[in-house]
Amino acid sequence: MGFRCGIVGLPNVGKSTLFNALTETQAAQAANYPFCTIEPNVGQVAVPDERLEKIASIAGSAKTIYTQLGFTDIAGLVKGASSGEGLGNQFLGNIREVDAIVHVLRCFEDDDIQHVSNTVDPIADAEVVETELLLADMESLEKRVPAAQKRATSGDKEAKILASVLGQALELLKEGKPARLTQPQDEEEERLFAQAQLLTAKPVLYVCNVAEEDAADGNELSAKVFAKAGAEGAQAVVVSAAIEAELVAMDGEERTEYLAELGLEESGLARVIRAGYQLLGLNTFFTAGPKEARAWTFPAGAKAPQAAGEIHTDFERGFIRAETIAYDDFASLGGESAARDAGKLRQEGKEYLVQDGDVLLFKFNV
Repeated sequence: MGFRCGIVGLPNVGKSTLFNALTETQAAQAANYPFCTIEPNVGQVAVPDERLEKIASIAGSAKTIYTQLGFTDIAGLVKGASSGEGLGNQFLGNIREVDAIVHVLRCFEDDDIQHVSNTVDPIADAEVVETELLLADMESLEKRVPAAQKRATSGDKEAKILASVLGQALELLKEGKPARLTQPQDEEEERLFAQAQLLTAKPVLYVCNVAEEDAADGNELSAKVFAKAGAEGAQAVVVSAAIEAELVAMDGEERTEYLAELGLEESGLARVIRAGYQLLGLNTFFTAGPKEARAWTFPAGAKAPQAAGEIHTDFERGFIRAETIAYDDFASLGGESAARDAGKLRQEGKEYLVQDGDVLLFKFNV
């Protein structure tokens, strides 16, 4: 499953530098002027997971296949984007295609790097982007809600539900609040709300781009962003795009030593991934055998057939049972055979809620 994150922010906040570092490519041109990213650059990055490496070693797997995280570097937004200013229309169209918004905010001072508003204020920057997304959603719903209400009067049941849930969202937007605060009452409302693809309904991860010396503990500017995220129920992480760019050229051991020197236990990529998984409610299960060990992403709370469907729709359609071993048991006992002998391999049915770290073998018939 993985997930797709759209990297957004004002021009010159470090979006493209961060994208290059996270995807370990030079796909995006990182330059000191607005709109250096004209077309959205898309990159896939393997999600690091020490558990998968351990599983592959125990199972003697020939290949190790990590789950993938997609990043889309989206053109810088400016005030007035909702009315088509700058690259506004393209920005809004691209952001509708992602699962979550990674909002990069400049939390560093540097006289050599121009700021679009000539002052470093991450909260004000965030509000510029948020306002444009909110205005775009309002413009959309001010047309769609009356249309749905009109169809509802003729007896269209789906239109009635649509008018209700989108009407709630419109009222929130008029109050200056994001559509993600809308509370659908049932599965049908949730389905129709999701289909609306509202920009302010997407979960947000704030990335505070700080100078190297602030990478470990952040600074006063990033502290303000964390407070904002906490008030909104969003997530925030501190990253130094400059450090991430340096890490690209280093091997594993060299990276570890360099991070330790800076007082960091892990890279910014790892922090972004962990926060993103938490934000979207994602977990990981594993499959293992002589040919390959593989990580799979699934939504928390998924039952065994749903998780099986992440591998192939036939697995979900013809699901019979799942042979399940908890990761800790698999690792401590030394694999499937030992876990089976120790009574730690369980046969789980259709109602089993898959747990993060489960090592699974699905039985199915179609």
